[in-house]
Order: sequence, then C-alpha cells, then structure tokens
Amino acid sequence: MTIPEPGGEEEEADRRPLLQRESQPMGKAVPICCSVRLSLAIWAFLGFFLLYALRVNLSVALVDMVEPNASLLKNTTSVCPEHSSAPVVPRNTTGKKYRWDADTQGWILGSFFYGYIITQIPGGYLARQVGGKWLLGFGILGTAVFTLFTPLAADLGVGFLIAVRALEGLGEGVTFPAMHAMWSSWSPPLERSKLLSISYAGAQLGTVVSLPLSGLICFYMDWAYVFYIFGVLGVLWFLFWMAMVSDTPETHKRISHAEKEYILSSLADQLSTQKSVPWRAMLTSLPLWAIVVAHFSYNWTFYTLLTLLPTYMKEILRFDVQENGFLSALPYFGCWICIILSGQLADYLREKQSLSTVCVRKTFTLIGMVGPAVFLVAAGFIGCNYELAVAFVTISTTLGGFSTSGYSINHLDIAPSYAGILLGITNSFATIPGMVGPLVAKSLTHSNTVGEWQIVFYIAATINLFGAVFFAMFGSGEVQDWALDGYHLHRN
Repeated sequence: MTIPEPGGEEEEADRRPLLQRESQPMGKAVPICCSVRLSLAIWAFLGFFLLYALRVNLSVALVDMVEPNASLLKNTTSVCPEHSSAPVVPRNTTGKKYRWDADTQGWILGSFFYGYIITQIPGGYLARQVGGKWLLGFGILGTAVFTLFTPLAADLGVGFLIAVRALEGLGEGVTFPAMHAMWSSWSPPLERSKLLSISYAGAQLGTVVSLPLSGLICFYMDWAYVFYIFGVLGVLWFLFWMAMVSDTPETHKRISHAEKEYILSSLADQLSTQKSVPWRAMLTSLPLWAIVVAHFSYNWTFYTLLTLLPTYMKEILRFDVQENGFLSALPYFGCWICIILSGQLADYLREKQSLSTVCVRKTFTLIGMVGPAVFLVAAGFIGCNYELAVAFVTISTTLGGFSTSGYSINHLDIAPSYAGILLGITNSFATIPGMVGPLVAKSLTHSNTVGEWQIVFYIAATINLFGAVFFAMFGSGEVQDWALDGYHLHRN
C-alpha cells in the first residue's frame, strides 16, 4: 500500500470526515440487508447467545445444587420477608445436593475466570495470525464439551468442578478477541456499531433466556439437565458455524463481488500490512489504557450481578428459584434491547456527521456507566421494596447496553488491524473483576443483610464512575499512527 507523504492535499484528504472519503468511487455501498456480513453477525449472535448461556447457567443451578442448611447464614432480623407464593406444581427434588459454604460457592463462581484470563491475549494474537473462524468455533465447542462434564465433576468433588469451570474459561477466553479480529476484516467503518452490537447482543439474550430456562429446568427436571441441554446446543452451533462463515471476504465462497469490493475498499486506508506487532507503541498508548480502565470498571458491575443476582434474588428478596430465574433475566433483556437500539443510533449519528467517532464513543460510554451506577446505588437504598429493587437493577443493567457502542468497540476505531490483540489486552484486565468480584461480594455478605448488599452495590457504582470519567478524559476515536504502515493520521 502506498502511503502519501504528510502535508499538502493528501493530508487534507486524510483529515476529511470518513463519510466523504468513503463516498469516493472505490466500491459502491452494498446494503446491509441480506448481506454476507449480516449473516456473519447473525451466526456470531447465536454463538455468543450460547456462550453466555453456558457461562451463566451455573449461577442458577448452584442455588439448587447446595443443601439449604449449607447455604449462606442469614440474619433473620435484617433480611426481607418471604415473598414467593407456593408453587402450584411440586418441584423436582431428585437432583443431588452438596454441602458447600459461602466461600466455596464464591470460588466455584469465580473459577471460570481463572481460565478465561489466560487465553485473552494469546487468543487475540492467534486470531491475527490464523484467523478468527476456527479459534471462535473451537472456543465455543470446548466450552460446550466441558459443560457436559459439569455434573460428573460436581459429583467427584468441588476441586474437579472448579477445574472444569476453569477449562471452560480457557475455551471462552479466545472468543471475543477472535470475533474482534474477524470484524476488523468484515465491518465497514460506518457499520461497526450496527454489526458488532448485533453480534455481541447475543450474549445478553443468552443470559435472558438461560436464567429463567435454567430455573425451569431445575424446578421441573434436575439441575444436571441445565448443563446437558446447553452443552448439546453448543456442539450443534459449532457444526453450522464451520460450514457457514469465512475468516475474510476474500475467502468467502458465496459473497457477491460488489459486497466484497465495498468492504475491502472501505477498509483500504485503515489496515496495516506489517506482520510484526508494535507491542511497545501499543502498550504505551493512552487511548488503549482508557479502554482498559473503562472495560475493567464496567465488568466489575456486570460480573458481580451476573454471578450473584440469582443469589441476591433468593437470599434477600426471597424469590423462589423458578421466579428467581425470570426476574434475574429481566435486567439482561433490557440490556439486550438497549444494545441493539444504541448500535443503530451510534452509526446513525456518525453517518449523518452529527457527531465525530470520539464524541459518540465517549457519550455512549458515559451513559452506559454513569447511569448504571446511579440506579445501582438507588437499588441499595430501597431495601426490601421488591418492585423498586427489580426495577432499579433492570434500569441499571439496561443503560449499560450503551457501552457496547462506546468503549466496547473502540478497539476497532483506534487500531483495526490489531483489534483482536487489543481486546485480548483489555479483556484480560476486565476479567479480574470476574475473579475478584464474586469473592469480594461473598465475603461482604456472610450474614446476607440488606446493609451488606448495599456495600456491594456502592463499591460497584464507585468503580463504574471512575472508569467512565477516565475514558471521557483519555479515549480516542482516531486510528493511531502505530496501527498503520505510515505515520499520517486517519480521523474517523
């Protein structure tokens, strides 16, 4: 690729808005509807749907796996009164029960992330070298297979269960970096928010479906079937994924010539052809660390709720596991809707040139992190008011969906060629809350009082606010010079 010298008309052309550059006759725009890139987004959506179903089903099943007298000790003078109505249909009681105390449950819930953190950066690097299709496919397949072994591992002992969950984490760790790497070759810049929000919204819908469905399976069948059903679905998805998608537009067998040219031309001035990775420049880039801080902060709240919301519903708000599943899923349904709509809105604002990329990313990140912090604190203040507690947690998680079109895809803005590696770096730091958050929350809630859970919510809200402010100060929407073959600046 020939790089124009800095200065003069070529530099000015570089600094024009992206929409004006893309309107030049390099490749006629092909509508996203019925396109191959939309097909990729849908298959990715289904993959992340199953990925999060496989991840969160233990959160519900664990409530049913633990003997009542081994559950967390409750201060009966401080917790809320019983809320659930007596079930009309008798629940199944054939599932095995285990005597795991609060600390053991915290280790079980956090063990997934000890494997997850290991494969983040290697996953991003491998995706750049060999492509994301196989990496993402085998990552989900491995997670599904180990999920099938979860009941056996639990029966063998808590150490085996922790090991299996860590191995599931190893498989899932490569998936997001692999997907980011694929989108660096597939998503035209002005469609990034749309396509990536569709893909990653599957994670939220997977949570929405998995939580209540897992509750129903536990109630009517046996908690072991939670792992068998979702594990088999993951294996089936893998077969379709391998048959239907390709790493790049050039290697796809069914893509039209017009769509291929459109995608390649829109990315022509954003990708680097150098094979070596500029690690030093990358790791000293302030915009990258802005994403790291935002990602870490957001995930502290997200993972704390993801792993412990079913426990909060049962032990504090006193909902039965069947109701618990539906109510635990409600916040993620709102988040799923918000991700889809905010992705459309973000690209609309950019296409119409109403806002620059950096303005869109910072605005959506602030909404998606400050909003959840406010309502999470509010949820702690209202105590045992069931309706308001569920409403505030739902609003908090729903507003978090704006972050998907904020910091969450900013890797592709600042360095599309290295997006998989960047996500591996940021997600490594962002996995720490998944490891530490449940342990901190469990250690703070031994008596399961409303006051103890208020502290959990306050900590999460404070961390969220810090991340939002840091990203607003240091985030960027421009392709960084170290991410290109030359050193001229590309503004989105």
